[in-house]
Amino acid sequence: GFGRYMKVLTLVASAGALLLSFDYMRETRSSKFEYPVLVLLASAGMMMMISANDLIALYLGLELQSLALYVVAAIRRDDVRSSEAGLKYFVLGALSSGMLLYGASLIYGFTGSTSFAAIATAASAAGAGQDIGLIIGLVFLLVGIAFKISAVPFHMWTPDVYEGAPTPVATFFAAAPKAAAIALLMRVTLGAFGGMGAQWQQVVSVLAMASMGLGAFAAIGQTNIKRLLAYSAIGNIGYALIGLAAGSPEGARGVIIYMVIYVAMTLGAFACVLAMRRPQGMVEEIDELAGLSETNLGLAAVLGILMFSLAGIPPLAGFFAKFYVFAAAVKAGLWPLAVFGVLASVVGAYYYVRIVKIMFFDAPKEKFLAVPAKAALVMGLAGLFMLLYVVWPGPLVDGADAAARTLF
Repeated sequence: GFGRYMKVLTLVASAGALLLSFDYMRETRSSKFEYPVLVLLASAGMMMMISANDLIALYLGLELQSLALYVVAAIRRDDVRSSEAGLKYFVLGALSSGMLLYGASLIYGFTGSTSFAAIATAASAAGAGQDIGLIIGLVFLLVGIAFKISAVPFHMWTPDVYEGAPTPVATFFAAAPKAAAIALLMRVTLGAFGGMGAQWQQVVSVLAMASMGLGAFAAIGQTNIKRLLAYSAIGNIGYALIGLAAGSPEGARGVIIYMVIYVAMTLGAFACVLAMRRPQGMVEEIDELAGLSETNLGLAAVLGILMFSLAGIPPLAGFFAKFYVFAAAVKAGLWPLAVFGVLASVVGAYYYVRIVKIMFFDAPKEKFLAVPAKAALVMGLAGLFMLLYVVWPGPLVDGADAAARTLF
């Protein structure tokens, strides 16, 4: 079912992020014992979130994940950027948790129950939109979850945390918690509040349009590749929300496939960032990639494939991810949302293609060190997945289809 599918995705994302962290944690001598334990705690919280069918379980899972992530963001005690990232995430995260709790208490007050099944019954009865208290509670709940998936306008922490936290930590932040929070959002909207579709679809559509727009335009001026990937992640969440706004089994299937492909692209892209090492240390500026095709063709080729896939260029997997959600939106009559998504994709393609241009056509800079084996493995698998998806999409699509049907 849906829960198992999303749990496997989340665990694969966590495992990939852990694999990428070993070499880094050893080289920087930073908390190599604490980090895996915290990742496991966060993963346990995500498992709870994905299978939540009660507001209390939802909140406990979310907090277990968040408390571990607050510490993980600030794991490098000697690095001022990491401490700043942890503090920013903590302050904003506490605020969002408060809003989520407030929404949950309103929902409990108006339905008299915390279980999703009872809420669904009440929501169907209130589907005519008379029950204003329930709607306000739902909006607060959505705000709390929108913060976790960094949908605009609750994205403020994302670029700072991705840039400030150590790269393996940013990898973990970008992949696993996003998949878990999207799964939770689908459970809440399609499961508990399925009867109030007309109300939450508007909210989700606005979040989707804002996220796509900001993700496309804000990334254009970035010089740091991790900040660029942060805005790219915000945009990608916007595309995934289109499928949710459709509120149909096709839309849900589109979101699930989108998250699988998104996680693969993210792990691959951050593995490439981890491979950008010089004897002086890690570099994160996009200009440092100049002429990479001459100094390290393999790395340039994989990063090029991932950038084209993120831009949604066929026949790579990223194109199909967007295609499924756009098709679901058109089928549900939300074609303005789909048109906006296509336009945002075109704008977003500019900065992905710019990276490829810098790697293949600019004068080469000093060579990077050899790519670590673990990063090479993750990059290779991600690149292969992008290329081969077009040949053999069957298992992924069928699995996502079956998972999506269990929500309805």
